[in-house]
Amino acid sequence: MTLTQRFIVATLNGLTSLLCRIDDAQLAQVPGQGPLIIVTNHVNILEIPIIYTRLQPRPVTGFVSAHRWASRWSRWLLDACEIIPLRRGEADVAAIRRGLEMLKAGYIVIISPEGTRSEHGHLQKAHPGVVLLALHSGAPLLPVVYYGSEHYKDNLRRLRRTDFHIAVGKPFYLHAGGVKVTRQVRRQMIDEIMVQVSALLPPAYRGIYSDLNAATEMYLTFQQRR
Repeated sequence: MTLTQRFIVATLNGLTSLLCRIDDAQLAQVPGQGPLIIVTNHVNILEIPIIYTRLQPRPVTGFVSAHRWASRWSRWLLDACEIIPLRRGEADVAAIRRGLEMLKAGYIVIISPEGTRSEHGHLQKAHPGVVLLALHSGAPLLPVVYYGSEHYKDNLRRLRRTDFHIAVGKPFYLHAGGVKVTRQVRRQMIDEIMVQVSALLPPAYRGIYSDLNAATEMYLTFQQRR
């Protein structure tokens, strides 16, 4: 970790601890290094600095919308933290390629398949980009979820800290099993992944993935933790 990264992590760690009571004990279950793809839900801006700082000093990166690089300040911050810019609304081959390079180098790569913040905390329909990342890298996936922070702005106005909960699931691999990976297959794969994410959340947060019986898990192979 560079000196700049140490400064950023210390600053963000202190700020988020001031804003939230963070229940992060389960992050101890995350491996010390990659290749690993962490699949998360996306509620608001808080979760990005919280998970990034709490996983340190492990090598971590993730995908953030490319428009965040328009600001000089955020560009400096994101580049210093080795974050990958992702162009939304298109097949961003350059971002996927960079993610594959980071996985090969042993990084943990964080991706939120919903693509955009929900603010209310209920799961939204996911995009299948993580499917390509998992199939081409062969890296295991690990679901990690956050809940409880959807009202942090109201709490901030009232000078109250927010309870921020983190839950970690079981690692698994995604495999095609000889099946041609069509758009329909990618859709089924991402739905199966998101059901694993939703299973970690309290029922009120599961959104469109609330029917846990919907996934066949035909493309998932679960990994025993060592």
